[in-house]
Amino acid sequence: MRFVSMMTALGAFCVLGACATLPDSGAGVGFDNSLTAPLGPSASALPPPQAISGEVLPQAPTAGPADPVQLAAAQALGTPPQGQQDIIRDAAAALDAASQNSGVAPVEASPANPAPVLVGNPSLSDENDFGAVAQRESIESDAERIAQNSAQYQVITPTAVPSRAGVATQPNIVQYALQTDHPRGTRVWQRIGLNFAGRTQRACAGYPSPDQAQIDFLASGGPQRDRRGLDPDGDGYACAWDPAPFRAAVRN
Repeated sequence: MRFVSMMTALGAFCVLGACATLPDSGAGVGFDNSLTAPLGPSASALPPPQAISGEVLPQAPTAGPADPVQLAAAQALGTPPQGQQDIIRDAAAALDAASQNSGVAPVEASPANPAPVLVGNPSLSDENDFGAVAQRESIESDAERIAQNSAQYQVITPTAVPSRAGVATQPNIVQYALQTDHPRGTRVWQRIGLNFAGRTQRACAGYPSPDQAQIDFLASGGPQRDRRGLDPDGDGYACAWDPAPFRAAVRN
């Protein structure tokens, strides 16, 4: 009974499917049959272009062969074909436009062309060219030029340097450094009163440099007196001012 039922189902399948070959049940399960399996009608080829679009694309222009009649006539008359004539005409028009823009006709590059002549170039001098100088100068012209320079020569007698306002009364620390010979830290002048280090630091901090502090120290009665506490050790040098560089400059 099972065999009869199977044969009956197979006969029904042949009637409905025109006895199509049953597919392999193992195909597609872990196997790649894309290279060995034949293509069926559904995957045989791409659809034709008419099925995608009915638009007709214009044909690109192609350079066809030259007209034999025109080519023969051009060879007989010694003139180039029409295509070459167009190129020659365009090149001549471009050269003409370039010459009109600059206002100067183009110069043909050739070794036979003479070297350009520079006229009125102030950056070049021919003073070392004996021939060029001899053409424009002479003994008489040299004598005349010397006479003109002698007429303009002036002798200026040196005078004393004028004194500037406010400088005459200012002490000269260079002169003071050369008049003394003791080093820094050597007590020469007696200081009376309490001279605290903090007071000296605050007083010296008000000057932009030790030189200015020494000038003010001498102008205020120093080195004999020290009203502002700029020289607590009595060496005559305020705010660590050092006369040694001035003395060394004179010796050298």
